[in-house]
Amino acid sequence: MKKILALVLSLALLISLCSFSVASADELVDGKFADTKKITVEIYNRFNDGGTDPTNNPYTDYIKQGMLDKYNVEVEFVSIGRWTEVDDINNALAAGDAPDVCVTYSYPTVQTYADMGGIINLNDIGGKKLEEYKDLLPNLWNLLGDGNIFYDQDPDTGDLWAIEAILAENARINTFIREDWLAKLDLPLPTTEEEFHDALVAFRDNAELLLGDDASHMIPYSTSYDVAWRNDHLFAAYIPDAVTDEELFINGFDDRHLLYPNFKEGVRVLNKWYNEGLVWKDFGEYPSGDTTEDNNMKAGFVGAFQHNWDYPYRNGEDSIAAALKRIDPDAAYVAVDCFKNDAGVYRKFLASSVDRKVFFPATNDEPLASLLYLDFISSPETIALLQLGEEGTTFNKLDNGAYEKIATTGDWLQNSLNNIDYTITVNGLYLGEATAETTALGYEGVDSKYIVSALAASKNEGRVPYVYHVGAIAAEAEYGTSLPTYRDTLLTKAVTASEENFDAVYDQGLDDYMANGGTAITEERIEKLAQYYGYTAE
Repeated sequence: MKKILALVLSLALLISLCSFSVASADELVDGKFADTKKITVEIYNRFNDGGTDPTNNPYTDYIKQGMLDKYNVEVEFVSIGRWTEVDDINNALAAGDAPDVCVTYSYPTVQTYADMGGIINLNDIGGKKLEEYKDLLPNLWNLLGDGNIFYDQDPDTGDLWAIEAILAENARINTFIREDWLAKLDLPLPTTEEEFHDALVAFRDNAELLLGDDASHMIPYSTSYDVAWRNDHLFAAYIPDAVTDEELFINGFDDRHLLYPNFKEGVRVLNKWYNEGLVWKDFGEYPSGDTTEDNNMKAGFVGAFQHNWDYPYRNGEDSIAAALKRIDPDAAYVAVDCFKNDAGVYRKFLASSVDRKVFFPATNDEPLASLLYLDFISSPETIALLQLGEEGTTFNKLDNGAYEKIATTGDWLQNSLNNIDYTITVNGLYLGEATAETTALGYEGVDSKYIVSALAASKNEGRVPYVYHVGAIAAEAEYGTSLPTYRDTLLTKAVTASEENFDAVYDQGLDDYMANGGTAITEERIEKLAQYYGYTAE
């Protein structure tokens, strides 16, 4: 609390000492500022081995020159740690030196600082609503539409603290299994939970056949400290198919779905597998960013796992798929659908097409230039350049219209898949009709059949819960950033508990989660749902 109070006071003092002049559209001559403006823009630093400087490379050069030529705006990129982004942004906001254009995956961070007066209300820029700048922002509007632009608008006050980037490809999680191990054991691709479990047992019991001298390293099924994300398909199968959109909204503030009905029974299955010796026993010891698990996969020790829809195929020669090929040309992970719910559906709960949140700190005294920046990076031409690079250097265009990427080193190397760290208004390939074929070709050294099947499996029988627009949830701003720690701790302890202690451990952890904000958030969501949509709890 002392730290939070100090941040609040320092932010309030900073804002009180500053006065900002807001540029108006009247300053634009033929769409361009007469006097050069300067803005700073957040860019994630992933600290990739062999990566490029995220603030200085051909992609940043393109943006800088483009903004200068089109708008007479100088752009400077500011590095923010990808894996420490919430803390880094918190500190930058409190110190008053946050970039003019900020991006985060955490809306509670946005709301917290909005409540402190540390973020610009996008519906009050120079006394104008954002809608009044629409004619100056055609690319932004064409890309995001009213739905994403006004997604976070408060229904009472009209306040708008951030706009939501669009998730171009609404794929989420996949279940991966060693195709070659199944073949060696004469097992089919699993299509049910029972068949999947049987395959894990077979991997465990045939470790010497599959791994030889490395048999002691056998991990039939791997997961991580982020238990809910990494076992999403398994857990989703235990959510009743008849669950209502209202229930999903009330309990869905956590994108890991912890409070969805019957979620606990999915966790119970994973606990059972753990006690059967099927799950990596040390998974809870390694934090975000640690590479131990990936190294186990690359070494060929892991039989199956759930992760982001294309996880084993990412990063070219440094991918899990490439590492396996170097061990055995036949080794490969393939995506499978195994987990049916009570209606016999391979249910996936997919997010709405919103992604990262883009906002302007109160210290930004060039909001119009910042809006024009968002429009520039949202144009189809800019998106294509940032996602593809330079023809002949990073890609070749094929006769069917698809773009085939070329293995790249040096300055043109992308630090993030499809350069999403620069395309902050869109996540995922956005190349019109060429998108699907290009996606399948975009994984160096990976047979396109694996990408096609993975993309299909990740969305098969998916459900996107209805989006209720009820304005800010105050309890989420207060507790939203701390609850994930309670969730991850609860699930790690529950999975690794003995079977006889599972219920006690899980229930105690859930009680802690609810007492430390979960109850407050769900109760406020019920109240807001009743206020704006007439919801009545049964």
